[in-house]
Amino acid sequence: MGPLLFEPYAQYVAERVALLRPERILETAAGTGIVTRAVSEAVPEATIVATDINPAVVEFAAQHVHSERVTFQRADAQDLPFDEATFDLVLCLFGVMFFPDKIRANAEARRVLQPGGRYVLVTFNRLDLNPIPKEAGEAVASLFPDDPRYMERGPFSYTERALVEEDLRAAGFEAIELETVELSSRVIARDAAHGIVLGSPFRAEIERLDESALERAATAVNAALQAWDGTNAPMSAHIATATR
Repeated sequence: MGPLLFEPYAQYVAERVALLRPERILETAAGTGIVTRAVSEAVPEATIVATDINPAVVEFAAQHVHSERVTFQRADAQDLPFDEATFDLVLCLFGVMFFPDKIRANAEARRVLQPGGRYVLVTFNRLDLNPIPKEAGEAVASLFPDDPRYMERGPFSYTERALVEEDLRAAGFEAIELETVELSSRVIARDAAHGIVLGSPFRAEIERLDESALERAATAVNAALQAWDGTNAPMSAHIATATR
């Protein structure tokens, strides 16, 4: 799933980060290290502390990103174990939508930033502007028509620019730039279906509904994505840059 949904924005954001020339970077909700790797390659002189609340993905990322300037550790973005004014850039790509207390996470990012430091936050735009996860979600929902849809409750639950800005201001940020960036991603239907169903939090949701449904779900998503197979699908996300 990473190459399909995350790598296009990881590369884009890494290029943007490089222009800021940060020396010490904190990444929250780093997951498997896709963004970490892109940023470490784009800004090789910077030191990066990549964090995630899930120890399993922290261990996975540490095994797949090899740089003496990059360290990984478990940390909750809502309660960061770092002193004030420690970093000159904090980065969170596609993680904020899962934080129970988004304002607190934003405030923690601000607390650990040096004066003038930047907080770069990325969240998906509306689901209807991201057709691959939309069609994947609908395919799985067709198997469980009585259950609320996961995509709307999970990765696409925080899509309103006004709310993102409001939460950043509530956390103490005043200088905020927000833009919506349209990119695209190459689709291989079978790989996309397996990645979305088996290699993402969607898997746990499907297993919660029916432990035996994973293969049926992957088959349904594969069929739904056949129209996109071998083509580039559009993607849309919001990128906020807030300055302390």
